[in-house]
Amino acid sequence: MAKPVSLKAEFVKGLWNENPVMASLLGLCPTLAVTNAAVNGLAMGLATTFVLLTSTLMISTMRNLVPHQVRIAGYIVIIATFVTVADRFLAAFFPEISATLGPYIPLIVVNCLILGRQEAFSSRNPVGRSLVDSLGMGLGFIMVLIVLGSIREILGSGSIFGVTVLGDWFSPWMVMILPPGAFLTLGILIALVNWINSRRIAA
Repeated sequence: MAKPVSLKAEFVKGLWNENPVMASLLGLCPTLAVTNAAVNGLAMGLATTFVLLTSTLMISTMRNLVPHQVRIAGYIVIIATFVTVADRFLAAFFPEISATLGPYIPLIVVNCLILGRQEAFSSRNPVGRSLVDSLGMGLGFIMVLIVLGSIREILGSGSIFGVTVLGDWFSPWMVMILPPGAFLTLGILIALVNWINSRRIAA
């Protein structure tokens, strides 16, 4: 009989080994689209994590009540409800960020990270374990978006979180705040992660 996975392992897996972006390549649309600035990556990551945690709580709690035939439709209704809450919250309290993120907050509804975790984990595990899993996945997603956004903002604008860190001597790489810069930076990060993992296995 397989040994049960500890809660710590369930949490940590989302930070590295099963990171939704670096390992599973989920949620790439917002990852590439909004990370031209670190604050945008942070806002998108927090909104996604909020939806992931709240929908996980509901779905894991109701996992034995929802008929199998309509589970996906039920999941989408629950996810859409919390996406609306996140979208209206940003529009009310952070209108500039809401305007910058545009349609990508409502598109969290179809983010494969959210629906995938509900189908693969939350619908099959108790509430506590599901929340730990979702928290790890959410923090892993936030971490990647902040790193990606920070690199692109520093090289593309000479600033990070809106604070200038490079002087007048620096000539911004405009490509970094454009879509090609997103693909290039993410590709380099994925290659770096794969290289580190291969070194760990070899060791």
